[in-house]
Amino acid sequence: MSVGDRSTARSTEGRLDVLEGIHRRMPKALRPRGGPKPRGTPSRQASLPRELVDEVRRSTRVQDQEQVLSRLARAIELLERGDSGAAAAEAEKAKRQANRSAAVREVLGLAYYGQGRWQDAVTELKAYRRISGRPDQNHLIADSLRGLGRPHEVVPLAEEALRDRKVPADAKAEAVIVAASALADQGRTVEALAFLRRAATEEDVSEPWTLRLWYVRGDILEKAGRRDDAAAEFRRIVRHDAGAFDAAERLAALG
Repeated sequence: MSVGDRSTARSTEGRLDVLEGIHRRMPKALRPRGGPKPRGTPSRQASLPRELVDEVRRSTRVQDQEQVLSRLARAIELLERGDSGAAAAEAEKAKRQANRSAAVREVLGLAYYGQGRWQDAVTELKAYRRISGRPDQNHLIADSLRGLGRPHEVVPLAEEALRDRKVPADAKAEAVIVAASALADQGRTVEALAFLRRAATEEDVSEPWTLRLWYVRGDILEKAGRRDDAAAEFRRIVRHDAGAFDAAERLAALG
């Protein structure tokens, strides 16, 4: 998602940082697992990670467990296909039967986020964090707050994610991007650029979020009037992937 005007931001720095991943890379704990399916287990449920199934069973009435698991599996499948609206509908049904399940609230929050329903996403992902005790979706809460025009609330969420050793590296990188973008939203470009340095990158693009970090840095540098430095960032991106984002066009415009 992006900086500055939210409509522009969502097409550049904003949606690039976080949502580019939501349908392609579900959180590890939600990804279907491979291997043989236990005999007598419904196929959709069997594909869910064991820890997720156990969590749902612990938080759901016995008579509702199979239906909740089926709906949750369907919601995850729809999210992976990019159909956030249908995923939200399935997850909402699951929530009505299992509103104390961290997994259900997380998936519903992801679906709302994919729809751009920022306040609903904040509500569900905060419920997920409260129930699970994990800040690994703080970057999505933070970006939703940006969408609501509340960038001043973002940095503490990013700081919390960065402090937690259990938060995956990609989620930490996304938190850095969102926090830097929020600081830029407030005109605090020096702080924004400093915050970006908290996510280390390598020239060989060893991590999938590296290009997004470079893009956001270039965007902020350009907005700060540092055209040569911005061009250098976009040039790095084009050198690795000429078709990434609109980096080539941004570079050409900078001369």
